[in-house]
Amino acid sequence: MDDYELIGSPGCGSAIVEMALRISGIPYRLTDLPYLEPGPGRDRLLKLNPLGQVPTLVLPGGAVMTESAAILLHLHDVAPQGALVPEATAPERTRFLNLLFRLVGAVYPTFTYADDPPKWTLAGPAADRLRDTVMERRATLWREIEAQVGRPHVLGERFSALDLYVTMMTHWRPGKDWFAQHCPALTAAASQAEKNPHVAAVLERHFR
Repeated sequence: MDDYELIGSPGCGSAIVEMALRISGIPYRLTDLPYLEPGPGRDRLLKLNPLGQVPTLVLPGGAVMTESAAILLHLHDVAPQGALVPEATAPERTRFLNLLFRLVGAVYPTFTYADDPPKWTLAGPAADRLRDTVMERRATLWREIEAQVGRPHVLGERFSALDLYVTMMTHWRPGKDWFAQHCPALTAAASQAEKNPHVAAVLERHFR
């Protein structure tokens, strides 16, 4: 069977899928590219994923998956030994799904709008206001999630894919100092996850 191909970019959410592939022991090859820069790499990415986003996962046989949450659920089906997703009968399954889709459905879009406000509104004061409003919303969402986080992992005793998201996303704005001050449980879960050698190796590759 051919390996999976993960198309990603340094410092981006593709690192979450990279961690999951390593933890699950699934053979894969990595294609890193500056996904926003014009060129052959982006041309190919757009053919595979019309949104031009990473992660994009090419499955053995050529099928394509996008959206990190969908990819992680698929990887769990392929390699449940990775134990990144609670089984359907596990008591923590509902909380896992709720937090997973809160992260990708509510927190993730704040980066889309706050990273480049003039793309979505007029430049100048309107863009500044959009950025500030979205960042305030992001902080509110993180505080809400903080109230639901267990110890030592997001789900409590059980390590899961949620810890991969939190570990990666605490490297993004508003930054580790903000999380340490306002979200100590999320910070502790991220620090615990970083002790996993697969997580540590991916972080080293992305942020060295």
